[in-house]
Amino acid sequence: MTEWTRLPDLASRAVGGGVVWANDELFAERENLIKPAEPVYQTYTFGHKGQVYDGWETRRRREAGVDQAVVRLGMPGVVRGIVVDTAFFKGNYPPFCWVEGAQVDGYPSADEITEWFPLVERTALKGDEKHFFDVTEGRRVTHVRLTIDPDGGVARLRVHGEPLADPRLLVGGIDLAALENGAVVTGCSNMFYSSPNNLIAPGQATVMGEGWETARRRDDGNDWVSLRLAAPGVVQLVELDTSHFKGNAPGWASVRGCDERKDPDAWFDLLARTRLQPDTRHRFVVAATEATAVRLDIYPDGGMARLRILGTPTSDGLTHLREVWAKTTN
Repeated sequence: MTEWTRLPDLASRAVGGGVVWANDELFAERENLIKPAEPVYQTYTFGHKGQVYDGWETRRRREAGVDQAVVRLGMPGVVRGIVVDTAFFKGNYPPFCWVEGAQVDGYPSADEITEWFPLVERTALKGDEKHFFDVTEGRRVTHVRLTIDPDGGVARLRVHGEPLADPRLLVGGIDLAALENGAVVTGCSNMFYSSPNNLIAPGQATVMGEGWETARRRDDGNDWVSLRLAAPGVVQLVELDTSHFKGNAPGWASVRGCDERKDPDAWFDLLARTRLQPDTRHRFVVAATEATAVRLDIYPDGGMARLRILGTPTSDGLTHLREVWAKTTN
């Protein structure tokens, strides 16, 4: 065991990591790579594709090549060590692997990431064993790519390091859209699978059912949710979190604001229509603008785990909150 294993796992699903792509996952799902729990195994547990493994496993190659998976880190940062765990893969582990990193802005798809740098050189692996690799690369990493040569199964990929936040996203204030702060859902186009209140619930969603999901649209419209903010405030950052929504995330979204104190019908763009990625926590800095209400539009339909509207309450907004507090606590 090395000292860097005490550092957080930047790739873990528990902190918002996601496996955004793999070229093959016939025998076992790629998402298993970043599960927080240790892998487990049950004998004679067969599905339609064979023994069920708690890991990522590709089919047997019958031609030259390698298999790969791309992981978006939940917390980008400087990587100090990587663990490749082949637990319970005994006759079907990869003979070799290597790991690369990338530092990219925004929310690209896996095939849009074109520049990769080495984190772990090509190394031989053993079956049913944890492999610990020191990493000396000092650049900030947002994505890692695991390559196995030529095929096989890996139970877990741990990426230990020091989180390094993008300072552009470090805005002050509170979540003006938080349910616990007093925000209220005022309208919703569709709540077939789950309540829009889930969007503004505390904490991160841990499964898809803890978000808001609409029925599939068969027309030319789109779905939406409107909110009254907890207090009038200056909006500075919008967070759209599609975590756990993989095949049913919206393709695009927009967020509009309104200052009902001036004109309840005068809506303006906080975030223009923007492409979204599945299973991703998107954070966008927006022009500081006062608002009392917001409307999220998703195109055309789908699900979203969380909506956060970060900003600073205005002076009259704070006064209003204090007045309500005084009335209800005396």
